[in-house]
Amino acid sequence: MTDVVRAAGAVLLRDSQVCLVHRPAYDDWTLPKGKLETDELPLTAAVREVVEETGVRGEPVLKLPDVTYPLPDGRDKHVEFWLMRATDDPVLPIADPDEVDAVEWLAPEAAAARLTYPADRDLLAHAVNTAEVTGVALIVRHAHAGERKKWHGNDALRPIDEQGEGEAARIAEVLTHFAPRRLVAATPLRCKQTLEPLAAKLDLPIVTDNAFAEPAEKDDVPARVQEGLARLAQLRGGPVTAICSQGKVMPHLLAALAGTDDSDQYKTRKGGGWVVAWAGDRVAAISRLL
Repeated sequence: MTDVVRAAGAVLLRDSQVCLVHRPAYDDWTLPKGKLETDELPLTAAVREVVEETGVRGEPVLKLPDVTYPLPDGRDKHVEFWLMRATDDPVLPIADPDEVDAVEWLAPEAAAARLTYPADRDLLAHAVNTAEVTGVALIVRHAHAGERKKWHGNDALRPIDEQGEGEAARIAEVLTHFAPRRLVAATPLRCKQTLEPLAAKLDLPIVTDNAFAEPAEKDDVPARVQEGLARLAQLRGGPVTAICSQGKVMPHLLAALAGTDDSDQYKTRKGGGWVVAWAGDRVAAISRLL
C-alpha cells in the first residue's frame, strides 16, 4: 500500500443537483475529493474535503464504488467515495481558493457534460441510478470487552476494556458524520458503553433493546433475527438510527436484510459496523463502515 495514494470524496447532492468543483491548477471540473491525512479515516476525510472544497457540509447516505487511477509519478490513487446530502448549515468560504476557485450545482445531465474525467462521469451515473434513500441505520458490533472466560459473574455486565474504549471513540468519530438522532443498544452493558462516546457527542440518550441482543441459546438466533428485522422496519422511516448489536446476531440479521443465506460475508469484528440504506421498504445498499 506504500505505492498507493489514498483519498476520499463524495457525490454531493442538493435538491436533485450535483456539486462540482473547478481546480485551477489542472483546469478541470471534478467531484470534491482529497488525500487522507495521517491516520485519518476515509469517511472523515471525505466529509472534511467536501467542506473544504465546497463550503458545504455533507451527510453521508451510502457508500459508492471506489475509484482507482494512475498518477503521473507511477503510483495509483485510490479514492473512496460516498453519496452525501448537503445540509442546511451556513455555507463556509472555500478553504484554499488556489486549489478550488469555483463551485457549481448542476442537474445530473449538465454535471456529466461538465465533468472532465470519465471515471467521475461513471460514478455520477451510478449515484444517480441509485434509488432515493429514505432511511439509514448504522449497525455496529460492540467494542472489545476482555475475554468471556476470564469474566466471573453475569456476562451481561462485562464492561469494555481499554482497547474497547479506543474503538468506542473511533465509532463515535465515524457515526457522528451521519448525524444520528436515535441510539439503540442491545441489553449487555458493553453494547451501551460502546455508544456512550457517541451519545456524549450528540447529547442523546441510549435506549436498550433486546431485539438486537444475542439469545442465550444458539437455536434461538433465527427468532431473534426476526425480532431485529421487525424492529428495523419500525425504525427505517424515521431519522438516522445508530444500533449496537452482537457478533452472533449481526451477520444473520444483515444477511436477512440483503436477502441472502450467506451470512459469512457480514461477519463483523468487534468495533466494526455497517451502513444500511433503505429506499422505502426495500434495502438499497448495505456497506461496510468500520
